[in-house]
Amino acid sequence: MCVSGMEQIMFGGKLGITELILILLIALIFFGPSKLGDLGKGLGDAIKNFKGAMKDEESQPAEKK
Repeated sequence: MCVSGMEQIMFGGKLGITELILILLIALIFFGPSKLGDLGKGLGDAIKNFKGAMKDEESQPAEKK
């Protein structure tokens, strides 16, 4: 079985491009295009805020109790 580099990166080769496209289509049918866009924006904002909080935590030294 030949596994491409992109498929190997994603989930260790267990989910390929075809499976990801199928999942996206099912989500599009289930949520609709406008709701799917809102979900993506919300997820992106959550990841951005999480990364910002992690950087703030790293820049401040830990207080000793």
